[in-house]
Amino acid sequence: MKKVLLTSLVAAGLLLANPSVSDAALGDQTLRMGMSHGDVTELQQALKSKGYFKFDRATGYYGTITRDAVRQFQASNNLSVDGIAGPQTFRALGASGGQAPASTSSNTSTASSSGVLRVGSRGSAVTSLQQQLRDKGHFSSSIDGVYGPLTQRGVRSFQSAMGLSVDGIAGPQTFNALSSGVVASASTSSSSSSSSASSSSSVNASSLVSFARSLTGTPYRFGGTTTSGFDCSGFIQYVFRNQGVSVPRTAAQQWSAGTTVSNPQVGDLVFFETYKAGPSHNGIYIGNNQFIHSGSSTGVTVSSMSNTYWAPRYLGAKRVN
Repeated sequence: MKKVLLTSLVAAGLLLANPSVSDAALGDQTLRMGMSHGDVTELQQALKSKGYFKFDRATGYYGTITRDAVRQFQASNNLSVDGIAGPQTFRALGASGGQAPASTSSNTSTASSSGVLRVGSRGSAVTSLQQQLRDKGHFSSSIDGVYGPLTQRGVRSFQSAMGLSVDGIAGPQTFNALSSGVVASASTSSSSSSSSASSSSSVNASSLVSFARSLTGTPYRFGGTTTSGFDCSGFIQYVFRNQGVSVPRTAAQQWSAGTTVSNPQVGDLVFFETYKAGPSHNGIYIGNNQFIHSGSSTGVTVSSMSNTYWAPRYLGAKRVN
């Protein structure tokens, strides 16, 4: 009896010393088109490290670029090619592909189920939060998946910059603000509506936006470049040409020609992934978390960057030189 008990204790000790599953991480859930989640960010980073995700940064949005990268990875690894990141794809990527046990991920599980992260939380959700805070200039420490005082300080800094309740707890409002596409750095006022600075040495932002606003209501026309009808990039080309600045014709070309900026200012171009992979729609940032653009269903209009349609599709901002 003693021998059996001793054997059981030794076996239990070995299991505790060598857990078979790590903290909750990439692979905890199936990912597919249309999802916005920290796990999508990790998937994009894993695909990028293997040369499949070609976009210049992880966005956390599972759009056509991510789907195509997953398909290419699946084809290269003799998997079923469906563009959906499930258990087989995660295993091929080296991820766990399943839920972590409660004994090793209780903080993460609680945080995920409640949608709230706070001091003491751990896991991939915290890793994603730290990355998002770093991208917006509010976290400079190492990304370790542990919600400690430094992460709390970063959350407080971001909340203050965005005009949110400053409590150091990452809840729904904080996450919505993080995914809105608005970048409010610790050294920059959260409101840029009063900014009169030019977005580049060759563009007067105030004059640019004033002229763009004068075109509000102009109908949308695919391929349109005149006041009888604009598509998104035709509208931008027309507005900048009026200011004496030449820009390329298509949204993709305008993306490539611009200089990447982390904090869009009045007059900068903001880009979105809509009906195809890559930058397929764009507009002009006019401050106060808004942009003016020619939408296919609206014509030239002003929209909010935090709109439920535009926010998850935001790719980044470019400055016309």
